[in-house]
Amino acid sequence: MINRIGLTGSTGSLGKVIIKNNKSINFKCFKGDITNRSQVFDWIRKNDINVILHLAAIVPIKEVNRNKVKAKKVNFNGTKNIVDACLEKKIRWFFFSSTSHVYKSSHKKISEKSFKKPVSYYGQTKLLAENYIKNKFKFTKTNYCIGRIFSTTNKNQKKNYLVPDLKYKIRKTKKSLVLKNLNHYRDFISMEDISKIIFVLMKKKYKGILNLGSGRGILLKDIALVIAKKYRKKITFLDNKKITYLVANINELLKNYKLKKPKKIENLIF
Repeated sequence: MINRIGLTGSTGSLGKVIIKNNKSINFKCFKGDITNRSQVFDWIRKNDINVILHLAAIVPIKEVNRNKVKAKKVNFNGTKNIVDACLEKKIRWFFFSSTSHVYKSSHKKISEKSFKKPVSYYGQTKLLAENYIKNKFKFTKTNYCIGRIFSTTNKNQKKNYLVPDLKYKIRKTKKSLVLKNLNHYRDFISMEDISKIIFVLMKKKYKGILNLGSGRGILLKDIALVIAKKYRKKITFLDNKKITYLVANINELLKNYKLKKPKKIENLIF
């Protein structure tokens, strides 16, 4: 059976990559407000869709923390609307873009079974959405996949994310720049890889939760140093005492997708 794909978050960085990399597919993109229940139901009812890729969310931590009420409304309530509409339509496969932020920081690589204790409010909203998805699809014929995306970036990523904000600050500085709170380890995977992984999982109708990461940790300070070298700027660091680690155990991912050697961080951001 041919997959007829509905896509939320088509104007986001990952959504744009998915559309660009799959030009032969006529995606049915949702262009309304996912917190508006009637708009969501109308979209799914009026389109011949049997797969949903749900990417829409408020993601940047700065934006989430500035308006937590709105973030929960979009990330949790908006997802509820999508899921409820899928139940009515009897969607065959549902993909939800979640986050590594649902996990507790750990010095060990984090597996899908690792302890959940969100490191941010953004993570809290995503974990609420995950639980709703699991409960609602539990006794249905819809296969759902929750992809817990670790960190990702590309040269076109919008502002308010870590890497584009660092690029802007460092490029614009005229004197020595002091950067704070970068003594953390994160796991970066390219958006191109995520796009390819989603489509492999879709073909398999994969059901369950999966870490989407490279399995390699990188210190955020090192990313800043790469950017500073590119722009020939001098930076120093004011280290945070509490270090967090969010690095993926990708054993389950590798059973389903042959991940190539991770790109160097400079190849992701320039």
